[in-house]
Amino acid sequence: RALRRFPQAGVSPGKTDRMTLRIRLARAGARKRPRYRIVVADSRAPRDGRFIERVGAYDPLRGKDDPQRLTLKDERIAYWLGEGARPSDRVARFLGDVGLAPPPPPRNNPIKGRPGAKARERLEAAQNAEG
Repeated sequence: RALRRFPQAGVSPGKTDRMTLRIRLARAGARKRPRYRIVVADSRAPRDGRFIERVGAYDPLRGKDDPQRLTLKDERIAYWLGEGARPSDRVARFLGDVGLAPPPPPRNNPIKGRPGAKARERLEAAQNAEG
């Protein structure tokens, strides 16, 4: 029976069943009133589904200077990072702001900030009309 579950002889179950852990947001709250839990979960689990431990909360509707906007359990997050859990992009930004993890590199997408085709046409038409 054990050989069927773990076909490689001599390999312990902990080595083959090692799950990839993520520290990510799970949505809660009513419609148009979002609140998020910061959870440690298996990467294959659904966003709002099964999780291992709740390690914080994020309320985007509170003011940016409100201390209740982001609450974290620092010791537990440090423990899970030590166990190999990888934070999602948004959680990595939170942890970088607080100093629990190195901040993610700054994002730069100059193409996204460029005006669209019609706006560029209007700018060119305005420049041609002036000069």
